[in-house]
Amino acid sequence: MATENKEDALGDLLSQLISQTSALVQREIDLARTEMSQKVAQVSRGARMIAIGGALAYAGFLAILATAVIALVEYASLPWWVATLAVGALTLVIGLFVAMGGSRALQLQHLAPQKTLQMLKEDAEWARERATN
Repeated sequence: MATENKEDALGDLLSQLISQTSALVQREIDLARTEMSQKVAQVSRGARMIAIGGALAYAGFLAILATAVIALVEYASLPWWVATLAVGALTLVIGLFVAMGGSRALQLQHLAPQKTLQMLKEDAEWARERATN
């Protein structure tokens, strides 16, 4: 009789453990989903703003480049093709440096769900402690 009660208690404990573990895993999944959704929303907003700002800046930049070509032709007495080539080459070099800097900045982004990873580490530590007791 006492053995049967112990087995029932052990069965109840195992059932509770499975239920709580399942709930914990579901909460971890929900946390990861929420955290990644927030990060995607941040990146999306930033990307839209960059695209709009880039289009406006591009239009202004083209006007400045045209002005630079005209100035070289008028004030430096360069032929049109030389002035255009000089401005284009300088613009190309500057653009390459800016693009490389942007590429480095994107590589530094940490898109992993940091809170979720921390919670998983804590849960694993908790489970290890419980297993040794």
